[in-house]
Amino acid sequence: MTTITKMNLGLNGPLVSKLGLGCMRMSPVWGSKGNDESESIATIQTALDNGINFLNTGDFYGAGHNELLVGKAIKGRRDDAFVSVKFGAIFYNNQWLGLDLRPVAIKNFINYSLVRLGIDTIDLYQPCRLDGSVPVEEVIGTIADLITEGKVRYLGVSEITAEQLRKAHAVHPVTALEIGYSLADRQIEQDLLPTAKELGIGVVAFANTAEGLLTGELTAPLPAGSYQHHFPRFQGENLIRNLAKVELLKQMAWEKGHTPTQLAIAWVNAQGEHMMPLVSMSRRTRLPENMEAMQIRFTAAEMDALNTHFAPGAIVGGTYLQR
Repeated sequence: MTTITKMNLGLNGPLVSKLGLGCMRMSPVWGSKGNDESESIATIQTALDNGINFLNTGDFYGAGHNELLVGKAIKGRRDDAFVSVKFGAIFYNNQWLGLDLRPVAIKNFINYSLVRLGIDTIDLYQPCRLDGSVPVEEVIGTIADLITEGKVRYLGVSEITAEQLRKAHAVHPVTALEIGYSLADRQIEQDLLPTAKELGIGVVAFANTAEGLLTGELTAPLPAGSYQHHFPRFQGENLIRNLAKVELLKQMAWEKGHTPTQLAIAWVNAQGEHMMPLVSMSRRTRLPENMEAMQIRFTAAEMDALNTHFAPGAIVGGTYLQR
């Protein structure tokens, strides 16, 4: 494997890997089983060995399990890792209960995160989303205080609107916006992405394969236990129509000698120097193919074909990204 290239996270932000490692699926989340812990730790460490230093976790992933896992993986090599942590989501018995974004809760959350991770400072700290229950100014102001105290280095935000992004940035400079983005989910191109670019905010883009739709591996109907059944996009005629749209991506992938998944990641990567594909991995075997995706280039004709074929609205039926 070749080492990954670097990017500035935001206009005046830190130097991080252009490819981010999503660690969520290494833990039991929403009723799923966790992966082999030793393999997960080895995956993180191999990623670090190859220059992927951006590690994305959340204090609610596996009820703290994911932070403990990341902490074990980076022990003794803290300087190699840039740790991004989301907070605010409240789960009980794998059921979503809501958000707690009160300043007192945030100050409680971060202390537990620091202990589980075994570090003194979190590199990027961000509410998992904002729901209006607490004013944006109070949420962001609390993180700004944590930055002053030295418990946090940079402010991030996740899954918010362009208006909320402007409000947050006015309180304290936002370094990164984490948001779902793919060929199948382009609604944020209208206002959120232009706002982030205008303000000099880096974009950490997850769900590059649109919950598996763009992998080219799904067939209709999906197996009975598939979590995608919850989303209209993967139901009935919607799924049949959407899988037909993916055929173009599969054909282009075959012609270029890559997989549809690699092309989906490469398309996100090609959206700009400020854009980081955040890819979930829990096995070392996934690293080479995902790193290779970062080297894929599209001709002008190929990019035009993808953008036209997957124009906003081309994929029918929503997912949790359309809130």
